[in-house]
Amino acid sequence: MSDWEPVIGLEIHAQLLTKSKIFSAASTRFGAEPNTNACLVDLGYPGVLPVLNREAVRLAVRFGLAIGAEIAPRSVFARKNYFYPDLPKGYQISQYERPVVKGGKLTIRLDDETEKTVNLTRAHLEEDAGKSLHENFPDATGIDLNRAGVPLLEIVSEPELRSAAEAVAYMKAIHTLVRYIGICDGNMQEGSLRCDANVSIHKPGEPFGTRAELKNLNSFRFVEQAIEYEIERQAEVLESGGTVVQETRLYDPDHHETHSMRAKEEANDYRYFPDPDLLPLEIAPDFVEEVRATLPELPDAKRERFQSGYGLSAYDAAVLTAERELADYYEAVVAALGGEAKLAANWVMGELAAALNREGLVITASRLEARALAGLIRRIVDGTISGKIAKDVFEAMWQGEGDADEVIGKRGLKQISDPDALAKIVDEVIAANPAQLEQYRAGKEKLLGYFVGQVMKATKGKANPAEVNRLLKQKLGG
Repeated sequence: MSDWEPVIGLEIHAQLLTKSKIFSAASTRFGAEPNTNACLVDLGYPGVLPVLNREAVRLAVRFGLAIGAEIAPRSVFARKNYFYPDLPKGYQISQYERPVVKGGKLTIRLDDETEKTVNLTRAHLEEDAGKSLHENFPDATGIDLNRAGVPLLEIVSEPELRSAAEAVAYMKAIHTLVRYIGICDGNMQEGSLRCDANVSIHKPGEPFGTRAELKNLNSFRFVEQAIEYEIERQAEVLESGGTVVQETRLYDPDHHETHSMRAKEEANDYRYFPDPDLLPLEIAPDFVEEVRATLPELPDAKRERFQSGYGLSAYDAAVLTAERELADYYEAVVAALGGEAKLAANWVMGELAAALNREGLVITASRLEARALAGLIRRIVDGTISGKIAKDVFEAMWQGEGDADEVIGKRGLKQISDPDALAKIVDEVIAANPAQLEQYRAGKEKLLGYFVGQVMKATKGKANPAEVNRLLKQKLGG
């Protein structure tokens, strides 16, 4: 593969968070019984007319502003003609020559912390098709039109991605952004965010190769695996003297391969023309400014603020701002503490994240509110408990035993910091370990850790580690 350079562009479909569909009043609620969220407009009955959903337009503009794109003052809806059993009208209402969002860019970050700016071609509004069901119909195909007419924003990148890893990083950045600005829930399992990947390879310096489109990828893992497989497949075809055919392919995750679905259509095959039932979409400057005023702090700006304002590392800031809800939780912890930003970050990314992952919970479903976690961290800071005991207290709090003070009091976990009480225990530990004492005084200073461990064991972890170290150094030096 060293002789070949991949060229990748993604078309990401984000389902917009509207209560009703883009051209009808039917519900967009997920999980309803088949065909119960489909009205006459969605079913393509003769004589019905589409009516544009204003909220869908607002969400599209919101995305465009977030990526620094041009918002078209006038855009046009077109009919994209093709036949599928789950497309009752025989065409999809989309945008072609005049999309609502043009241009824009997004910065992505790879695992090695390098950054790359990816330019976007466009983002346009369109309606989703229905869904063909095969699982429960061995001799037939079921059609569920609940998704027909659900509003989508198709986000098209320039072909600037050069590896599967870059493609995944870009898709993750889009996933983070659409959730931050509240236009899409990003639920890939439900199909709220999915992508088509256009993949080709070429020799550097030569024209781009023929691309294949990988259709309907709905997880980051599948995006990476499908692109990696397709790059290898095209290389094998070309190196064996064959020709890559422009086509649409599907990824089979069970066998880790792509297979041909159909020849890839060109734009003229769809016979685009302006939809005669929909007027051109005109967006006034005042409307754009109203939307701009509602934009939240964007992920990149928040990440930079976490570094400069809280003194966090680039890695910590990136983790804590990956989700808007996680960032809000972290800031609530810091606010309740009145500082201790790094310690708070460690606990949110450490014990809390582990507990959430263990039970498959999102941050908004955490069993501990931010102020409760702050209460636990406060007891570490003021010396009431050690960091080690704090982990036991956290687990008890997670299981519903009360707040930090209640658990500490109930279990008798308060840290021993009294110098006189600790000095007595230190003397007993030293007296019980004469061989180690002799070795330490002979120059084996690493044995200090052994004595610390023995004191902690004797106090069941309750001794103040800093005070134990001070007393041991004082007494062992004699």
